[in-house]
Amino acid sequence: MATRSSDFKLRISHFTLLLSLLLSQALSDVSHAALRGGCAKIDITPPLGLLLIGSKGQPSDALRDPLFAKAMVLCDGTITVAVVSADLLYTPMEEIAGPVRTLVGEKTGIPRENIMVCATHTHSGPEVFTRAKVPDEGRMPAEQIDRSYLQVLVRKMADAAVLAHRNMQDVRIGAAFGSLAEVSFNRRLITEAGQAQMAFTLPEPVVATRKVERDREGRTRATFTLPPEQAPREFGPIDPTVLAFRMEDMEGRLLGSLIGFGCHPVCIYPHLSTTISADYPAHATRVVEQVEGGTSLFLLGLAGNVVPLRRDVRPCEQMGKAVGGEALKRLQTVVATEDVSLQAATREVTLALRPPASPVAAEAAPKPDRITTEIQVLRLGDTYLVGLPGEVLVEVGSSIKDRAGLDKLFIVTLANDAIGYVCHRRAYEQGGYEPVGGSDLASGAGETLADQALSLLAEMKSSTVGVPTTAPGQ
Repeated sequence: MATRSSDFKLRISHFTLLLSLLLSQALSDVSHAALRGGCAKIDITPPLGLLLIGSKGQPSDALRDPLFAKAMVLCDGTITVAVVSADLLYTPMEEIAGPVRTLVGEKTGIPRENIMVCATHTHSGPEVFTRAKVPDEGRMPAEQIDRSYLQVLVRKMADAAVLAHRNMQDVRIGAAFGSLAEVSFNRRLITEAGQAQMAFTLPEPVVATRKVERDREGRTRATFTLPPEQAPREFGPIDPTVLAFRMEDMEGRLLGSLIGFGCHPVCIYPHLSTTISADYPAHATRVVEQVEGGTSLFLLGLAGNVVPLRRDVRPCEQMGKAVGGEALKRLQTVVATEDVSLQAATREVTLALRPPASPVAAEAAPKPDRITTEIQVLRLGDTYLVGLPGEVLVEVGSSIKDRAGLDKLFIVTLANDAIGYVCHRRAYEQGGYEPVGGSDLASGAGETLADQALSLLAEMKSSTVGVPTTAPGQ
């Protein structure tokens, strides 16, 4: 009887050991599943004659460079994420981002919350949406929208992600960050009385006095010497960060890249108001694609109150080459790895709107007192992309970066929706275009978005404890 009992215990012990080994192997296979990725791009250039954002009702009549929808898809064996970047002014949730996500989900199975749809913010692209969540002054009457082009546009943007998904192969990823402070400035000049005066361009003699400085808070500022007859004004901060995210094959060849920078793409606009152009992001991504290969996506950073130092055709090329050159430099030093995990999360956010400045006519539809939009976080190994839905001022985004406690974080603006300018509270006191003419949001909206983004980041970080984001020793 004792022998039978011993044999039974021995068999149970062997079975338990075998089960443990099998379970361990299964978990190992999951945690070390091959990282796969793919990229694709599709031409979305509208036909001549379509109205452009900056053409003031005039039909487009020239093409400087083609517009593209580009996509990058990554899968760690469990989670699949997609980034779609299009040469458009906006990607509103209801008209573009939402339908694109739906189509991509239907064709690939990628959950909508794992898909980021963003605009490069070219001001020389097609006017194809009503801009429902931005001030009335910027809206296009619905009857003027070219619905046939809009339908094709949405399908093409989704197709870029579908093709990227089909093109997936074993890859490695990694990111580095550069800096470029010489090509832009903060257009909100603050007087001694604390009021904002807008400077969308600067005279060439003033441009020639440019200096790059760090203020007491550690912010980067492009400063200039104004003529002595003018009252002194303070130039606000810029974010000189350049994102360089690398996706390479197993032989080290670049398959795709994410290039991020924060400055309005308005070099071509308004000089060539009826010319189709992707502005400086086209030149930036072209530098990387021509030198290194692959497909390069542009992500707009903190550009809400930042504009190019110089405008026109030649400055557009120079600025794009400078951004692309800095990204190219950083891409050379990226340590890429396949031993990573991915993560994605979204959060719905409701923001209050200001009351109408003047009484609304009795026959007019009542205006809403709030809007609902979305923020998003994608984690690609140790790199975090925070997607915010508006034209975010530098001060708002910098508060997120300061408090997030992350070395590799890039804020992608105009992601998944268009809600106008997102300002900090002090901007409402200072006045100026962004909080007055460029947004219907009530004071405090910027702080709300920042707090919600930090909360979502904290949830994601807490859920990754013990999960490898990069290979050991890297």
